[in-house]
Amino acid sequence: MIRSVLRGAIGAGFVVAAMASASAQVLEIGADNSPTGLDPHLITAFPSFMVVNGNIYEGLTSVDKDLKVVPGLAESWTVSPDGKTYTFKLRSGVKFHDGSDMNAEDVASTIRRVQSKEIASPLASRLSSVEGAKAVDPLTVELTLKEPSAPLLASLATIAIVPSEVETNKDALQKVPVGTGPFKFKEWQPNGFILLAKNDAYWQQGLPKLSGLKFNIVPESATRQVGLANGQYSLLPNIDAATALQLKGKPNVKLSETLELAYMLVGMNVSKPPFDNPKVREALNYAINRQEIVDAALFGAGVPGGPLSPALKSWALDVKEFSCYKPDPAKAQALLKEAGVATPVSVTMNVLPRQDVKDVAQVVQEQLNKAGFKVELKNQEQGQFIQDWRNSNFDLFASINAGSPDPDEYFYRTFRTGGSTNVFKYSDQEIDQLLDKARTLQDQSARKIAYDQVQKKLACSGPVAHLTYGTLFSAMRDKLQGYEVMPNRSLSTLRGASF
Repeated sequence: MIRSVLRGAIGAGFVVAAMASASAQVLEIGADNSPTGLDPHLITAFPSFMVVNGNIYEGLTSVDKDLKVVPGLAESWTVSPDGKTYTFKLRSGVKFHDGSDMNAEDVASTIRRVQSKEIASPLASRLSSVEGAKAVDPLTVELTLKEPSAPLLASLATIAIVPSEVETNKDALQKVPVGTGPFKFKEWQPNGFILLAKNDAYWQQGLPKLSGLKFNIVPESATRQVGLANGQYSLLPNIDAATALQLKGKPNVKLSETLELAYMLVGMNVSKPPFDNPKVREALNYAINRQEIVDAALFGAGVPGGPLSPALKSWALDVKEFSCYKPDPAKAQALLKEAGVATPVSVTMNVLPRQDVKDVAQVVQEQLNKAGFKVELKNQEQGQFIQDWRNSNFDLFASINAGSPDPDEYFYRTFRTGGSTNVFKYSDQEIDQLLDKARTLQDQSARKIAYDQVQKKLACSGPVAHLTYGTLFSAMRDKLQGYEVMPNRSLSTLRGASF
């Protein structure tokens, strides 16, 4: 009798352990590109963002699936009546992956690191309103501002908190990241895989549920699809419409979708001819048929888009507001004639090495070539594309960029004179004044009036031809539960995922 009960208890324990093991396994992910680095303050491209954002690193605040700002490493905050002092109360018991405690000095150091000219972070513009950061006590940090900053709380969600020891070190986190997130770095085999392990000391009780994440670098879309279908991979995050269409209806595979913040674009270098002339930029917009791009390159899974995603319902103007969004090749040619440039206008377009971007670039090339341009496509490997982008070494480029929940996060760093991602060399006094004004206003209706003006001006004569906002898909094995695709492409919901 005793032996029987013992065997039953052992058997029940084995079943429970087996069930826990089954749900707490490593999630095999099929990724299309290898990151060029893992420092969250230096490398902001999608392949890096996908690995580090919300998984390895966290910010003082966070953005939920409805794009609302919620507490992150700061459990609460207060704002002074004049809007110039933010006081954050940090969560207690938060540890970095190296075992050290995360405290207010780490937060203050992180702010200084992102602002440092020596570090040269592309996120620096998001903190341009911050004048100082100091630790009041181990769990209280105070940010003082030059002027009120309405987008600050949303911006802080994108600033990963790192240990104070790396404040002046540009190399420390590129290959060995150290954050506070639910998963910690374990191994990186370049062009092979990146392996993250469960953070057993994670501050959020009961999370993560998985024992790890393995980002398998698989450049070929067909190989990733086969791997998902046969169970080799359990998740293909942030896939394009063509891939989603091919996977739809496959046994044991399910799709999740949302309208994304990221946008397809053609960027123009306005520091040299011909795009230094706003009439040429306007002509390029009239030459483009955005609905044709959606239909031909995105298989109908998307919408024509302006400077802000339609997902930002409180901010985005309808594209009908922009005259140049009505395709008119004859108008484009007339504008080129007014600009006094010789036609066809011969230019080179650098193309980001993603299949969806390549497809869009080919459609745009055909459209422009019918309207007075002669476009040569230059397909580049990712490292070279990013280097040329940073150095403003392009006539045109075709790419896909991340959007943001608050317009300031995108507009200020991209279009403000001297902005940290203003690789177009664009400078417009009216735009600068509107952006400076909008970020200091606390009333959203007043901010919207300013951003409406910004959108109207940028849409036709700005340095970016915004093309489309796609439907963002993730494909997964049907046993994967708890993962939700996010409009900003973050994989932060993986902390709550399980099998």
